[in-house]
Amino acid sequence: MPPRARRPAGRRATRREADTAPAGIPAPPGPPPGEDADEEERGPLRRCLVTRERLPKEAMIRFVLAPDRTVVPDLEGRLPGRGMWLSARRDVLERASLRGAFARAARGPVQVPPDLRARIEAGLRRRIRDLLGFARRAGQAVCGFQKAQEWLKEGRAALVVQAADGSPAERRRLVGGREIAVVTPLDAAELGAAFGRDRAVHVALAPGRLAQAVKAEAGRLAGIAAEGMRQRGASLDAENEGEAERLAGRTDEARNYETGTGSDRRTDERP
Repeated sequence: MPPRARRPAGRRATRREADTAPAGIPAPPGPPPGEDADEEERGPLRRCLVTRERLPKEAMIRFVLAPDRTVVPDLEGRLPGRGMWLSARRDVLERASLRGAFARAARGPVQVPPDLRARIEAGLRRRIRDLLGFARRAGQAVCGFQKAQEWLKEGRAALVVQAADGSPAERRRLVGGREIAVVTPLDAAELGAAFGRDRAVHVALAPGRLAQAVKAEAGRLAGIAAEGMRQRGASLDAENEGEAERLAGRTDEARNYETGTGSDRRTDERP
């Protein structure tokens, strides 16, 4: 029997070599669990570097290393290189940056840009604008209160996109009691840019892959920009509440004037 060819030093045994190894001679150890370079890139799930959860890639953000070992967000998931995945959450991103999760995954020093979160937010907003533009050109999206309301009444809408700085009362009036997904990833100026307008507040999307993609990207943006979006929403609610109080004050003043109890009610000065 001819002698078995020797494997080059440093190369791990393949599954076939391990199965055919002579009896009594243990096969060289394979990669430790979770350390296979290809394990994280297969299948529909990805493992988060920080939480170690396995989640759908639509709920995560992929990162790769640039040639100078700078961490780069790969929002489309197409850049070459081994991917490093994080849950699309602001706290997870901050923990990964502060605790060296990228360096451990890359097995060496890396450069984490100080504005990494801002880059991710800007990239996600740009992707949402592009997707809405594609949907508009494909006839799968309309903007404006009347058109969006018509699509909702006719059952043609699968997703409603509303401006983050729009009126919550108008949002409720448009949707009514319908069971439909609503996202608010962009402000009115950004939303209008996707439709060639200065501003847009209400957008309806038809069922399909574009609507699903917009919803997924809006979810990732909401997770990464959670605190900022909450602050924006709180500011908007306070502004709307203040406007409601001003309107209520004007109404009370008008009512008092009509009933003669107001301080500026004219009196008959004739004797």
